[in-house]
Amino acid sequence: MDGRPDAADIPVVQLSVLTSFDAAEHIAMGRLLAPLREEGVLVLGSGLSYHNLRNFGVKGQAASHAFDRWLRDRLSGVDGDQRAIALERWMDGPAAMQAHPRPEHLLPLHVIAGAAGADPCSVQFHQDDFFGGLAVTSFRFG
Repeated sequence: MDGRPDAADIPVVQLSVLTSFDAAEHIAMGRLLAPLREEGVLVLGSGLSYHNLRNFGVKGQAASHAFDRWLRDRLSGVDGDQRAIALERWMDGPAAMQAHPRPEHLLPLHVIAGAAGADPCSVQFHQDDFFGGLAVTSFRFG
């Protein structure tokens, strides 16, 4: 025994985002992972609905609220096909490029949404005053 609790002996496989940063390719990657969910595998993505470090805090408040609201409206309560279309066009969302000058912190969400397929999406966590007024949301699928 190496001192770790048995519960910590959980296999983990880490995936990187694709260098293309192509939204549709990340959704497709998630769809390839979807059968793992049938085997009881948790597909987990991390990131933030706002990731502009130059404008973190009060300076990013308006952009974070606009994009976060758009994201919540496009993911929660809509079917999987509608979600995929919205996520493929995420750069058309209000303040999208201010919220994510580079997409690598948002693309894990695309993978997870792809893996979720038609399963419903709900807001797991939301905060309007993160780090001086940023809006941030975590989502749960299934």
